[in-house]
Amino acid sequence: MSVHIPNSTCKSFKNRHVLPLIKSISGFRGTIGGRPGDNLTPQDIVECTAAYGQWIVETTGNPKIVVGRDGRISGEIVSALVVNTLRSMGISVVDLGLSTTPTVEIAVPIEKAGGGIILTASHNPREWNALKLLNQKGEFISAADGAAVLAHVAAGNIEYAPVNQLGAYETNDSYIHRHIDLILALPMVDVPAIQAKKFKVVVDAVNSTGALAVPPLLEALGCTVVLLNGEINGQFAHNPEPLKEHLHQLSSEVKMQKAQLGIAVDPDVDRLVFMCEDGELFGEEYTLVAVADYVLAQRGGGNTVSNLSSTRALNDVTRKYGGQYFAAAVGEVNVVEKMKAVAAVIGGEGNGGVILPELHYGRDALVGIALFLTHLARSGKQISTLRKTYPEYQMAKTKIDRSPDLDLEKIFLSLREKYRNEQINTEDGLKIDFESGWVHLRPSNTEPIIRIYSESNSSVIAENLARKIMQDIQELR
Repeated sequence: MSVHIPNSTCKSFKNRHVLPLIKSISGFRGTIGGRPGDNLTPQDIVECTAAYGQWIVETTGNPKIVVGRDGRISGEIVSALVVNTLRSMGISVVDLGLSTTPTVEIAVPIEKAGGGIILTASHNPREWNALKLLNQKGEFISAADGAAVLAHVAAGNIEYAPVNQLGAYETNDSYIHRHIDLILALPMVDVPAIQAKKFKVVVDAVNSTGALAVPPLLEALGCTVVLLNGEINGQFAHNPEPLKEHLHQLSSEVKMQKAQLGIAVDPDVDRLVFMCEDGELFGEEYTLVAVADYVLAQRGGGNTVSNLSSTRALNDVTRKYGGQYFAAAVGEVNVVEKMKAVAAVIGGEGNGGVILPELHYGRDALVGIALFLTHLARSGKQISTLRKTYPEYQMAKTKIDRSPDLDLEKIFLSLREKYRNEQINTEDGLKIDFESGWVHLRPSNTEPIIRIYSESNSSVIAENLARKIMQDIQELR
């Protein structure tokens, strides 16, 4: 279970001059409108797309890229800019149109493309959009690859194709169904067991492409679906991050419909949250824990990976089956790299992201749903009862704006010195393990903020740990 400390706690850190455009090894993300270089404008979109396209052609020799987008208001415009920039460079485009992040990831190798671009700002509000960049395996590009793309952006020496060598263009809207078919064919997905339960499920698609992907999967599994916020218009009915404080409608509807469970996804369908039949959240941290419990039971054990900000419960479950747990830096690409290194059978992130290598190396809410429903069906339990079978940890999550005057390196060095007698990890920001719990603070890869997560057996202790670190930062500024 997680507690999100109110933003009012962080008022002293507010700064209005943080620029809402982030060019990083994770891709390009920003708010729509404003001035080039400060926001995600058409100029920035063309510049970044061209740099990525040139890098793809130079490194793979394959001038073909798959493009897909979520349901954001700006999606159609951003897609047109991206597609036509690539084509003007002589790169052929397979346009999936409205799709999901994991679906685009699956499509890239099937299409034998050199790479892929997903147009989504994930859980960010509607004014944001982004270009997420994939390699030819359909996986997020590595840090080294991201640095190479950024070098192309900085250099600006892009070469466009003559008129008789423009890239081809085709649309393909079949991939969501192909994605679902691949999931249903997985040996660990027990379709008859789920169908026999005839689950009634309420789905919050937050006005994005989850409305295209989640209901067909559930219907194929014999579920009755009640869809909330199913109109794909990008006018998110609530903050699109699937957290407890944003899911009051889902909670009420699950109880009113007397449904067996509720499901919430983010706009690009790589994060997954379940709600119990009593309207209480299963816990975003426990999506991966429950799915891993099922997978490890079927595999007879194995290694697992999650990021440094994820719950200790995954370690507990992994050890129960004789496997070994490993922590990675935050970010899907880092988790995937670690999973490959340790041959993990399941992994992901504590924000509700499930990665099953048997299908593909990407967070995938759809495969998470199928595996979880198999686990629930075979257990014969209500979802709230299943939740009680897992170790109970409490997590507090908060964030502060990363203002230009905040010397993060100096603060981290000071905190390391202050807590030098505790267990310190500097692989990704700073993680401090205390006897009573842990605190992890790190700059976000996708927003101009610093995230502060803490966990303990007690919610009070977890919140106090986070507040203590925030107070330390304020005193060290």
